Amino acid sequence: MARRNRNSRRRKSREQWRRGIYVLPNLFTTASLFAGFFAMVEAIQGNFMMACLAILASLVFDGLDGKVARATKTVSRFGVEFDSLADLVAFGVAPAILVYMWGLQPLGRLGFLAAFLFVACGALRLARFNVQVEEVGTSHFVGLPIPAAASVICTMILMWLELGGATPFEPWVLVLIVFLLSFLMVSNIHYLSFKEMGLGKLKSFNWLVAALLLFVLIAIQPQFMGFIMLASYVIGGPFAARIMAKKKAAKAEAPLQAGEQDRLPLS
Repeated sequence: MARRNRNSRRRKSREQWRRGIYVLPNLFTTASLFAGFFAMVEAIQGNFMMACLAILASLVFDGLDGKVARATKTVSRFGVEFDSLADLVAFGVAPAILVYMWGLQPLGRLGFLAAFLFVACGALRLARFNVQVEEVGTSHFVGLPIPAAASVICTMILMWLELGGATPFEPWVLVLIVFLLSFLMVSNIHYLSFKEMGLGKLKSFNWLVAALLLFVLIAIQPQFMGFIMLASYVIGGPFAARIMAKKKAAKAEAPLQAGEQDRLPLS
């Protein structure tokens, strides 16, 4: 009888742990959502640097919630949907309000519509990603990811503030950048994904040296290097994705060609 009670207690504790562990990844998603909302409040109040940092913090939380869910085996449909809604707020609405309050207001209705276009394209990007997540592989993204588009806006503003720009640069240039990012999000251009790089696997010593140099460069001037790296990803991402796709296709064809040569009759 006592053994049965002990077993039932263990089962209850396991069930409670399982129910409780699903809260953990959603807490990171909630933190990402809060950071996005905080960024909107700061942008409306004119604290643009704090708003940019809040969106970048949301980016960190967004990356952690998926890793925590996979590590604890608590991936759920609810978590996926909640994550998409949080991403729309943190990387769609928040950067749109930020860029509008910072530099698009002088354009009047055009600036307002440009900010709305960024939100609408971000929503379309997330909806398409959720629909095509099983059809598209993990080696690339179809269209510019919405976190990358939001990060470009944040790092661009941070770089301008670091340069001492008391006022935003030309609004027409800014609206063209917003239009370009919006178009890239809903385009069919393939962008390289870092999910298959296998950074957790054994790599050569050169990888560690390259990572160390990259860390030093970012630490020297994080405002400038952040924007340069993200701008390089926006411009060079499609080319890198195409190169990776060709390498993957070549690796897949190599065993087939070797098999065909083995089947050739000896002369």
